[in-house]
This record gives sequence, C-alpha cells and structure tokens, in this order.
Amino acid sequence: MSQANALHLNEKDWSDWFVSQGDKPFRGRQIMDWLYIRHQFSPEMFSNIPKHLREKLAADFNWSLPKIDTILPSDDGSEKILLKLHDGLFAECVLMPSDNRVTLCVSSQVGCRMACTFCQTGKMGLTRNLTTGEILVQVVIANMRLVERNILNRKVTNIVFMGMGEPLDNYNNVINACKAFIDPKLFALSKHKVTVSTSGLVPEIMRLGNDVPVALAISLHTADDAQRSGMMPVNKKYSLEELKKALLNYPVQTRHGITFEYVMIQGTNDSIAHAKKLVKFLHGLKAKVNLIPMNPHPGAVNMVATDFNQMREFQKYLSDRSIPAPVRYSRGQDVSAACGQLATKRKEEINLPPRTVALARRREYLAERNSSN
Repeated sequence: MSQANALHLNEKDWSDWFVSQGDKPFRGRQIMDWLYIRHQFSPEMFSNIPKHLREKLAADFNWSLPKIDTILPSDDGSEKILLKLHDGLFAECVLMPSDNRVTLCVSSQVGCRMACTFCQTGKMGLTRNLTTGEILVQVVIANMRLVERNILNRKVTNIVFMGMGEPLDNYNNVINACKAFIDPKLFALSKHKVTVSTSGLVPEIMRLGNDVPVALAISLHTADDAQRSGMMPVNKKYSLEELKKALLNYPVQTRHGITFEYVMIQGTNDSIAHAKKLVKFLHGLKAKVNLIPMNPHPGAVNMVATDFNQMREFQKYLSDRSIPAPVRYSRGQDVSAACGQLATKRKEEINLPPRTVALARRREYLAERNSSN
C-alpha cells in the first residue's frame, strides 16, 4: 500500500486521523508543532505521542521533505531555492535576509495560469496547486538554510506570497497556510508581515478579508482598463471597476492600507498620463504603490525597465498627491529570482526561455515517473 504524504495533511486532517485511531483530536496540534516548530519529521521522535501511534504514523505516511535541487546565491545575499516535490515536480522560494528582517517569497502553485505578459511563471502554465504543507515547509527549509549559512539567531520574519502562482487561485490551501503563519502557537508571525499578492481575483479578495487578517497586495501595473486586459488576462473577467469595489470594502491590515505593485516598463505604463489614471483609480483607497523596475527575462520581448529619470517623475507625481510610492529594486535578479522571474531555472538555464525550461522539467518528471513504474 502506498504511503500518503504527511505534508498534505492540515491540523484538522491530523485530528481526524487520530480520532479514527481511537485517540484524541488534540494530537493534530502536536503533529503541527513537531513539523513546523521543532522541524522534526521522524515520527519515532514524537515523544508526546503513544508508541503504537508513532509506529502507525511511520507506516502509513511518507515524512520526507521536498528535496533541495539547487540553491542559487545572489550577489545581494538573497538565495533562490529550487525544491523538488514528492511527485517530481518543482517549485521555488526566495530567501532574502536583511539587517532588520528575513523575508521569504513563497510559491503557492507549480506554474501559474494567469499568463501576465511580463512574468516568466505565467508562461509556464499551471501544473497543480501546492498543498498547505508544501507552502508551510518552504519556511521550515528557509529557517534550516539560515542555520546552514550561520546566520545565527535569525529566522523568517516576513512572508510574501509573490512566488510562483496566483495565491487566490489556490484559495483554501493559501488561507490555511496564512492561518498557520499568524498562529501564536505555530509560526507566530505578525498579521502585518504576511502579505498575499493577487492579480485581482475579485470574489476571492472579498472572501480573504473576512477569512484571515493578513496584508493584501494587488498586482496592478496599469490603471487603464484596456491596457491592463492586454497585459493581464484576469482583467477581462474582473475589470478595474469591479476590483476597486472590492478594495473599497476590504479591511486593511497595515498603516499603509493596501499595497499596489506596479512594474515600470519603458514606454508602456510609465508616462504621466498613466500616473494620472493611477491616482484616479486609487482615490478613496488607503494605498501605497511599490514601483518595480521591469526585471528582464528571456521571452520578455520589447519590455525593459523605465529609465531612472522617468521613474522619478512618475514617483514624484504620486508623492505630490500624498501617495507613498517607493521604488523597489528586486533582489536576486542575477539568479532569476526577482519579481516576475521565477520559472524553476537552474544556473545553466537562466538565459533560456521559460517555456523551454518548463518542457525540460516536464520531461524530467515523466522520465522519473516512468522509471518508477
């Protein structure tokens, strides 16, 4: 009989399993503590669980962590970690230590189906959602990596769902992960330091505000409806008007309210006319705009970062109207780890088109599956 993967179970699943074994539901919380606080993935070490149940856990479940396929260190101190999941598929996370925080950019899906024109991940297509455990374990692996790097007494303090995938397209698993991140008995992160970024799935945005108190970021990139539909197909389904209605009712969780991500692309969305439309869209919202210079990647035809002077003019137009608009230079550009660059690439593949890499990962997956049959 094949073993179920332990990372696919959440706390309720574990509680139900223990009840099915004639034990108490509180054991589910104990399992979560062993996995995500103590970083212990060997059932024989679960000392507060009866021996016969430890043996049953070892027999019934696969407790292996995703394998670290590749770590690509950036010159700026960040690292892209390519993980091989239990089924042979790949996902990435990006570890970004700094002086006053340690941020981890986590993935929520293998690939993405949003197909935004400026993003490598969107050119891969969607393979599957990550489970709650596969999201949470990215933090475990990152914290273990900090120890390996001898970055002592540090652990992940900030989570941003800005890796591979559209988080709200994997709604239940992402919500459960967020709840675990801010649970004072688990990861104990501040609700202000867990950020879910979305391209604009309006019904899920409305649910998110009621289901878990985390920070919200909107991947916006233009406030021109027709242009946004061309850049981001999601806008054809949920227009800027519908998006704004949802945001006006969203319960903000940070002093800046809702963050808007705006990739600055030379000659595309960086004029003062675009800035005026952005100000009009933001009217009535408590908002901050992160201006992100376009990160180049193979397949980004005719898309380069806005030049410095133009970006400053755009920024000044917003700040003169009391809209905070810091310029965010993405970390990890040299290892394809920056905003919009994640595509499960190894070092020798950084300059390859994302679809070429996606096909290579697919061939590896099929070859491994066939060899195990």
